[in-house]
Amino acid sequence: MSKKPLTVLLANPRGFCAGVERAIEIVERALERYGAPVYVRHEIVHNRFVVESLEAKGAVFVEELEEVPEGVPVIFSAHGVPKEVPSEAERRRLFYLDATCPLVSKVHREAERHARVGRQILLIGHAGHPEVIGTMGQVEEGAILLVENVDEAESVQVDDPENLAYITQTTLSVDDTIEIIAALRRRFPAIDGPKKEDICYATTNRQEAVKAIARNCDALMVVGAPNSSNSQRLVEVARREGCPKSLLVQRAADIDWEALGEIQRLGLTAGASAPEVLVEEVIAACRDRFDVQLQNVSGVVEDVTFKLPRELTAKTASA
Repeated sequence: MSKKPLTVLLANPRGFCAGVERAIEIVERALERYGAPVYVRHEIVHNRFVVESLEAKGAVFVEELEEVPEGVPVIFSAHGVPKEVPSEAERRRLFYLDATCPLVSKVHREAERHARVGRQILLIGHAGHPEVIGTMGQVEEGAILLVENVDEAESVQVDDPENLAYITQTTLSVDDTIEIIAALRRRFPAIDGPKKEDICYATTNRQEAVKAIARNCDALMVVGAPNSSNSQRLVEVARREGCPKSLLVQRAADIDWEALGEIQRLGLTAGASAPEVLVEEVIAACRDRFDVQLQNVSGVVEDVTFKLPRELTAKTASA
């Protein structure tokens, strides 16, 4: 019996960003240099496949610093941590490496700068996300108010409208954030914001790549984890752009083919913390069921790289 044809539109860019690549390399190099176990506070990036691959090499993932024993290196995840975490590590004389994405660190410095001059800060982001927890933990408690959507932007009460700033989580929906910022600027014309928006280049590029294919697809799959903010946003962007049958899948085994129904054109992308091997796995699963024609849709070419901590590039270990 011949297979039905399926055109798979591959979004570009997709998958790993420079911050994720850097964070994973920090764990891998630390294991090579210091030996197992190396402890990691929180998932290094939001992807179970990546986490389990690193666990197999000797990484131990914990949620809190108190779970880290004496005498072993500890790494802070790409999402960033509150200031109290490195302070506690120093108090305990733990050797630590900070894998916080440099673009998240930039937002941390913005928060510190605003707090230093006495501005109240509005953080556009999602409650409970590790990046938001880390950013709010850069300044004194109460200095930052969280704004999650346009309704909250319209209702948030501030101390002094003339002494106000906003910052944002790096993995938000670009379009949603524009609307929230517009509402804040209308209510508070004097509000100070970043010269260049805080949403990272990779989040922006992946959302634009999804927009380029969404209207031409019967369905669209985003390879990523449920706790990955940037992956969830890609699903939302695809639906908003005219592809209601858009879904998040962690692995090929998770695909609900029945829910997809009769499809002829499938869009495929991956969140910034999802490795390309999982995209290839989904393509292989498509080939099992369909006569697949792959179509690479060109997009922005990314050439961003970030430096590793000097402890991992120096000639001698410093643990």
